[in-house]
Amino acid sequence: MLEKFLKRTEFISHQDFVENYQIEVPENFNFAYDVTDEWAKTHPDKRAICWTNDRGEHRDMTFAELKELSDKTASFFQSLGIEKGDMVMLILKRNIEFWYTILALHKIGAVAIPATHLLTDKDIVYRANAASIKAIVASEDPELIDHINKALPKSPSVKHLIINSSNHYDGWLSLHEEIEKAAPFVKPEKVNENNDMMLLYFTSGTTGQPKMVIHNFTYPLGHITTAKYWHNLHENSIHLTVAETGWAKATWGKLYGQWIVGACVFIYDYDGKFIPTDMLRMISKYNVTSFCAPPTIYRFLVREDLTKYDLSALEYCTTAGEALNPSIFEIFYRQTGIQIKEAFGQTETAPIIITFPWIEPKPGSMGVPNPLYDMKLIKPDGLLAEEGEEGEICIDTHKGHPLSLFMGYYRDEELTRKAYSGQLYHTGDIAWRDEDGYYWFVGRTDDIIKSSGYRIGPFEVESALMTHPAVVECAVTGVPDEIRGQVIKATIVLANEYKGKESPELIKEIQDHVKRVTAPYKYPRIIEFVDELPKTISGKIRRVEIREKGK
Repeated sequence: MLEKFLKRTEFISHQDFVENYQIEVPENFNFAYDVTDEWAKTHPDKRAICWTNDRGEHRDMTFAELKELSDKTASFFQSLGIEKGDMVMLILKRNIEFWYTILALHKIGAVAIPATHLLTDKDIVYRANAASIKAIVASEDPELIDHINKALPKSPSVKHLIINSSNHYDGWLSLHEEIEKAAPFVKPEKVNENNDMMLLYFTSGTTGQPKMVIHNFTYPLGHITTAKYWHNLHENSIHLTVAETGWAKATWGKLYGQWIVGACVFIYDYDGKFIPTDMLRMISKYNVTSFCAPPTIYRFLVREDLTKYDLSALEYCTTAGEALNPSIFEIFYRQTGIQIKEAFGQTETAPIIITFPWIEPKPGSMGVPNPLYDMKLIKPDGLLAEEGEEGEICIDTHKGHPLSLFMGYYRDEELTRKAYSGQLYHTGDIAWRDEDGYYWFVGRTDDIIKSSGYRIGPFEVESALMTHPAVVECAVTGVPDEIRGQVIKATIVLANEYKGKESPELIKEIQDHVKRVTAPYKYPRIIEFVDELPKTISGKIRRVEIREKGK
């Protein structure tokens, strides 16, 4: 399959990769027809999905089964009048229906809007009206159904409610029943062109209302780089990315690139709180070979006794979503012998910076630029950042629009123009480059702390804090100060064995620890202990909320 899209698939060095990596983009590319249906034609019995849940249920699904189910679902959607360009929101958690439902939408040229089940009725009303959503497909979750029902009177564009169940709910259609009685699927005469809208994501909104990020039909091809050259997958891989389907990370790690490579996507469908021991048990039981999770997950995993689990099938581990603390890298490596390979990207992009298989990872570094993008570090004065200087990560579009870079923010031309100022896409993230060309995350532009003339990124202080045994999670912010401009504040969640021991002595111990681990001027002058950090519904720390409370 890879040979359809790449002139070369194997590379011996990063220089070789940069010079010779080239993705061939077919005309009118459609992932459902050109990848999953093609696998069904050439390798019908090849396993596409290995799905299990926290109730012990298990199901494998082949590419032939995916084609059959996605065809039936596409026909059902057509019977409702859903067609090219129509907006359909998918709130399907990690339920297996997500995979053939999103393929069905691709097959008719409709726009898929993956969304999290944590949305309230107000969130749903906002999304339905902002994007003129025509139908919602949802998990059988009483609380979620209640929120959607409450949102419906204020969501006039929503014409159809569909549930992934054979049970009957007033006003809802049963996905399972409807697809079984659907007429044979007839492919539309003209499904899509490459620049048609295929996906719309609502960002998690760390400040203000979520933005609507739109991607076209070529977006999946950019994730060849993700799956083949970051996750390091092959046709025999069983890959687990820890992500709910409502977030872009799911299409990074549970769908597009993985199936282009021919790997099996492993899905652990669980409700409620993440339990590290359950995740480790699943990795062991199902012989997962490749694992990707945000640093928060690794922080919990390394607190378990990993020797109790058979992780012998595990070949490769990766992380993204936030910067990885070097201490977590080192502990995981000592316990497993596997180096975690970091990457950086956004909902608006595929991975921009990657620790590729052929480069030695540096703990705490994101890696090196993805050659799909003409990436630049731009200083506040508009000049290019030199080695060791901080700058904003930007993508230069002067030579053309790169593969998998978003089309813009839907229905917001002003915000799109601002993001693409001067033909540079501004990520809003600050980094610096070392002498070997590796990039190191500093923080969001809004998160940089300016104290006594120093510019201090929260991540470097957080990394120092995370090496103290008392600290499970932390967030570093700036607090206004008359003399220094700002001083550093650390908001800390304590490890279980330190809870109840909050004291001036513990604060001083943590402050002294930071002074020893990093430059002394970076130590937090203010420390607050909390039970949990404020987060977005996607799990990202809301430093803006901490800053507001500190005023």
